[in-house]
Amino acid sequence: MLREDFTLTKRQLGLLLIIIGVAGFAAILAIDIIDVGREGGIGPAQRMALGLMAALALAGLTLLPITDTPA
Repeated sequence: MLREDFTLTKRQLGLLLIIIGVAGFAAILAIDIIDVGREGGIGPAQRMALGLMAALALAGLTLLPITDTPA
């Protein structure tokens, strides 16, 4: 249960976005590696998802320098 006075800082939000972005990027690549028998490689939907995960991680990186500001 969360405390009433808990506030998420921009640094914490940045770390969360980086973790989600990197994990999502790795998961998308892992799906392509596991499904080796399929031909075609990385398709357009996977490219869009990889781009979204990379953008999410980059957005998280921009929030890291801002330490104690509430999100």
